[in-house]
Amino acid sequence: MNSCRVRFSGPVTRVSKKEVPGPLKRTLRETNQMQLKKAVIPAAGFGTRMLPAAKAVPKELLPVVDRPTIQYIIEEAAAAGISDVCLVTARGKKALEEHFNLKSEVVDRLRATKKDHLLKSVVDLMQKVTISAVFQEDQRGLGHAVAQARDHVGNEPFLCMLGDAIFNGEPSPSSQLMDAYRKFGTSVIGLEEVPLEKVSRYGIAGGSFVADGIIKIDQLIEKPKADEAPSRLAIAARYILTPAIFECLDRTTPGAGREIQLTDAIRLLMEQEAVHGVVLRAKRHDIGNPLDWLRANLAFAHRDPELWKQLMTTIDALR
Repeated sequence: MNSCRVRFSGPVTRVSKKEVPGPLKRTLRETNQMQLKKAVIPAAGFGTRMLPAAKAVPKELLPVVDRPTIQYIIEEAAAAGISDVCLVTARGKKALEEHFNLKSEVVDRLRATKKDHLLKSVVDLMQKVTISAVFQEDQRGLGHAVAQARDHVGNEPFLCMLGDAIFNGEPSPSSQLMDAYRKFGTSVIGLEEVPLEKVSRYGIAGGSFVADGIIKIDQLIEKPKADEAPSRLAIAARYILTPAIFECLDRTTPGAGREIQLTDAIRLLMEQEAVHGVVLRAKRHDIGNPLDWLRANLAFAHRDPELWKQLMTTIDALR
């Protein structure tokens, strides 16, 4: 059973299932013309590739330069116009919520000693968004995680952002997806071009280009062989999904480990409505393993000339 937990924002509010509207009989056109204000961030995974670092600290809270990964993700969402964020977490990951709680002893102490500027980025972010959390009781795949946010999302389209991927560069993935959503009014998947020898590691999309950098997807193949891949466009951690995805998730057959995969549900969605893909311009960084986490830190440190100058001194000394 899912349970909405505390929300953090300017005013603290609480959400119960009784407040969620029942099924609304909107047409597909009416639903897809709704203003998109909600984001869902699956962040319930155990972070096994980052053990032992992620044993007690959620991998989404591991720092990239001066802030945790999850903060970068929500900042990206807020910059794209999102004001309502739902974290899909697990028991034992309450620290994810606490990072955004401005009513804490740490915050009070910093204010008392006039050092509250140290948390300015968090304070500024919380003036733009409300953050809630729901539990994923069992780890049963990405599709299952997204399904836990059903009551929170209601009958609205939403931005879905994986909690272990951040992007460096402009425009941001969320803003690109929003632009495509406003243009086509459909579900939109973020894509990145990968080398042919790596297509077998990803879900790959096939289709035809309908605008600059945008395809109408007609195939989604999970980890295909290089000679069977419809393209080199891999699914890249960002989605805009219409509420019809939840009914598709209900119909998705569980796979290995009883997992429900989001890609399988999107295939079902494609049978009833169009789905587009956008080739993302920003560089994706996976923070789910030590090497890529270190690479992400270097890439983001490079954005600050003074910090990079100091870092290069250390790197040169290690050669």
